[in-house]
Amino acid sequence: MKVGEPRIVNLTRATYAGLFLLSAATLTYEVTLTRLFSVTQFHHFAFMIVSLAMLGSGASGTYLALRLRRVGQAVAATTPSWLAAAAGATTISAYALIRFAPFDAFSMAWDVRQMALLAVHYVGLALPFFCSGAVVSVLLARHRHAIGPLYAVNLGGSAAGCALALLLPGLVRGEGVIFACAALCAVAAAALLPRLRHPLTLPALACALGCAFVARQMPPGLALRLSPYKDLSYALQLPDARLLSSRWSGASRVDLVASSAIRSLPGLSYRYLGELPPQLGLFVDGDDLAPVIRVDEVGDAATAASYLPSAAAYALRPGARSLVLAPRGGLEAWVALEQGAREVTVVEGNPLVVEAVGSLYNDPRVTVIVDDARSSVMGVEDDRYDVVVLALTSSYRPVRSGAYSLSENYAYTVEALTDYLRQLRPTGLFVVSRWLQMPPSESLRAFALAVTAVERLGGDPAAQIVAFRGYAMMTLLVSRAPFTPEELLTVRDFAEARAYDLVWAPDITAAEVNRHNRLPEPLYFAAFGELMASDDRAAWIADYPFDVHPPTDDRPFFGHTFRWAQVPQVLAELGKSWQPFGGAGYLVMVALLLLSATAAALLIGLPLLVRTGVPGGSGMGWELLYFACLGVAFLCVEIPLMQRAILFLGQPAYAVTVVLAALLLSSGIGSYLSARLPERVRLEALIGLLVGVTAVTALLLPRAFAALLGLPWGWRVVATTLLLAPLGLLMGMPFPLGLRALARRAPERIPWAWAANGALSVVAAVLAALLSLSFGFTVVFVVGAAGYTLAAVAAHRALG
Repeated sequence: MKVGEPRIVNLTRATYAGLFLLSAATLTYEVTLTRLFSVTQFHHFAFMIVSLAMLGSGASGTYLALRLRRVGQAVAATTPSWLAAAAGATTISAYALIRFAPFDAFSMAWDVRQMALLAVHYVGLALPFFCSGAVVSVLLARHRHAIGPLYAVNLGGSAAGCALALLLPGLVRGEGVIFACAALCAVAAAALLPRLRHPLTLPALACALGCAFVARQMPPGLALRLSPYKDLSYALQLPDARLLSSRWSGASRVDLVASSAIRSLPGLSYRYLGELPPQLGLFVDGDDLAPVIRVDEVGDAATAASYLPSAAAYALRPGARSLVLAPRGGLEAWVALEQGAREVTVVEGNPLVVEAVGSLYNDPRVTVIVDDARSSVMGVEDDRYDVVVLALTSSYRPVRSGAYSLSENYAYTVEALTDYLRQLRPTGLFVVSRWLQMPPSESLRAFALAVTAVERLGGDPAAQIVAFRGYAMMTLLVSRAPFTPEELLTVRDFAEARAYDLVWAPDITAAEVNRHNRLPEPLYFAAFGELMASDDRAAWIADYPFDVHPPTDDRPFFGHTFRWAQVPQVLAELGKSWQPFGGAGYLVMVALLLLSATAAALLIGLPLLVRTGVPGGSGMGWELLYFACLGVAFLCVEIPLMQRAILFLGQPAYAVTVVLAALLLSSGIGSYLSARLPERVRLEALIGLLVGVTAVTALLLPRAFAALLGLPWGWRVVATTLLLAPLGLLMGMPFPLGLRALARRAPERIPWAWAANGALSVVAAVLAALLSLSFGFTVVFVVGAAGYTLAAVAAHRALG
């Protein structure tokens, strides 16, 4: 048989089942790693998982292109099984690396060993993706007559992995999911053996049972180890601290800690000299301590509620009907009740948090809605509340806190604040508090948000906003109507009694600012006044040292205040700052982009340099461009779709999972159908149709989501799946059709094509995040469409 000639090898149902299980295990492992790193470290390293997954998969194609010159004939029949078993083994070893050899993010700027340890983690965590990617690459090369069905099963298994990643943590905890993934890999290894009664079948199944047992009965010695700089790690060192509960879901880990030393009342006036209410400490993903007031033991300490900033709203609106958004431990709900609110509606998106809060929510005046803060006010009746409070649940972070800046937050956008204000009655008040930073950044951005939202509703922000600060927190009161002189007097009396400093009011004067919590200069008053008085507010914001423009739903990064002008100062602080990476989260992303681009160049270029199994030929460069563009385009379309769905589905973790599963499932169907398309179908025409459907989806999807918001959550999941199905169906066709065309021309290049697709996906994952931060999700969508367009050009030149 000639080299490159298609060889028909028996493809059994067991092979398809093994590939399905391995794909499900790989995707579950990837999602679970992001969750584990969110708990043990910070957002930087959760994001790193996406890039290393693509890197491992792409590296497998490069390895096969280099080592297996005649891959279609030379690979042993048991190779896919051994690779699947290796995927399971390296999954466990990767967790062992996280558990027993963690790196210290805070000391990486001055401890070279930590950088080396991070590199070891990067390689070690990528090995399972390398092994599973090699299985897919080998099967595609061995069974070139069934590329469409094989790729469809790969995508379908990945879609199933999305569901497992949500379901398993609640059953076996986050750590246990790793061992469950290893069990799936072992079963896949058995299924991928040449025959059912192979000598290795029983050992593989025995390994699967052992891993499943460990997953269910996780030994204490294998429990996850948190960074010592996480809030939960600090809390567990307090006197008499004990962990009351620790529960997992697909979206978060929630811990409840008891200690007599836990006393957290953010913004409390130092004029309060009484007892502090007894409380527990609630942590989500090991961070952001939120107090849970023990309402049955408060007693006289309830007076503390009147010395918190949000109490000003109830002094202005006694007997209010109140809406408290995302209160986490319920502090703002407790304040509302203690200040005489007649009804309190609490919106909390995490059911584990609601259970942890306990008795506070049993008060007959309290109604709890389990939903995302933003989703709860979209598409519902307006003018319902006297007071709406957006609770502050994040811990204080410096102005350039890198991990924080990379997190999207749809609760703090212009559209969000507009929705909140619409919930107010004509004289209602919206309350939001943010931490103070030097120079003004987070609080100034919140002020700019409020100004823009009031103007969008046709109001006068100069007359409808009051701002005051303590020594660490700024509070904004935003009214639907201009404040009256009597209301302004009430605010002044409230602030004076609690030693809060006015920062902005309709009739404020320079003489009444910076009196209690004195600064060398009244920086906040000056910044707020300049912003309000500016004739060209956009220009003023553009000239400000930090990025404080009002975030929008298209660019919802409230914590991202980075500007390139800050680079010299960040570099000067390198090795001296106590924040990971000197707080330069954006620069970490840029460095990761450069590293991923270098890695992609190596993965694609090595076969060219070695010239093993990749002989030259006409159109070779266009072939590479085609598969590389598909890798970039798929991710750059997928990522903004996920972000758009967060507002529709609420919890980000659920939105991402639903969209990813819908796209993978429909793409798998598209891949399967591609095998039935006639040979004369032109790739460039098909991709042109895909670009058109991409544009239509980007245009109509937000409108469809807005129209369907009234549906129950389960039906919204169904609607999301159906709305994305046409696009996903088309997205699943170009890759297998390209491989089919390549199999006719140069089948020995199939692993190389797999490598090119995976390598550029590494770059795309980082590039999409950077473009989102800098320009918004629409630009990412445009880049994805451009990638498909360029793929169509490449297909016309090389594969058509």
